[in-house]
Amino acid sequence: MRAITRHLVPTRFGQIHCRDTGGEGRPAFVLTHINQQSSALYLELMEALAPAARAVAIDYPSHGMSDHIAFQPSIGDYAECVVAVMDGLGIRSAVAVGEATGAAVAIELGVSHAGRIDAVGLLNCPFYRDRKQAHDVHAPLKADLRPADASGFPMTRTLDFMREKDPSHAPFHPDQSWMDRINTAQIEAGRDRWQALDALNAYDIGANMERLDRPTLLLMGEHFHYTGLMDEYRRRLRGLMLAEVIPEARFCMGWEKAREIAPKLLTLVQQKEAA
Repeated sequence: MRAITRHLVPTRFGQIHCRDTGGEGRPAFVLTHINQQSSALYLELMEALAPAARAVAIDYPSHGMSDHIAFQPSIGDYAECVVAVMDGLGIRSAVAVGEATGAAVAIELGVSHAGRIDAVGLLNCPFYRDRKQAHDVHAPLKADLRPADASGFPMTRTLDFMREKDPSHAPFHPDQSWMDRINTAQIEAGRDRWQALDALNAYDIGANMERLDRPTLLLMGEHFHYTGLMDEYRRRLRGLMLAEVIPEARFCMGWEKAREIAPKLLTLVQQKEAA
């Protein structure tokens, strides 16, 4: 595993923790994670990007090793955290890459901080027509699929639980390394673990796709929930350069398919350099 440096960057949301590898002077990628996860799920993708680029993965407030916050953040707040980390690390511009909830953050970075974002990479980007649909889709997560103790603190899950109860939110071939990192991230988030999901529910992802004008790469797992809506994404994403389905991939594609995904993401900086 390539050496990874960790930083704590002061922001108005407290200290934001990030992982950083690849070194200065290279094209930069900023990575934003799935709901209830952390930057630890990007270790494989960071290693795959690092020979050619600098990769920085943040933990949202209340996630991973970042400080907890007592209020409900927005997707815009998470994007602001990314920019604050870029400032703290001296990164002028970067490619924003995110999976699931992280894809919404990447879109928001491209919309609200376009001058700092060279391109956008969307992995398993969700799509909801309105807030009610988002709420209805996510309701089962809060009801049965994310167990908690009597106080509301998250409980760990097993691979058997994921395979039986919630396979759609697991990689296509989950293993214990993935499960351990997911369980750790749940405990790190604690009772604040719904903040990112509630931020996603409140975000108008369809309208913001239409506002995004950065060069965009869309990669969807063959078995992801929303891959059947590829025509909808193509219609809304004005800067779309490529939309591709990754075979035998599902949720947490950035972890499971890092070696396949990294070269495709690197085309975003290669095309900028060629221009």
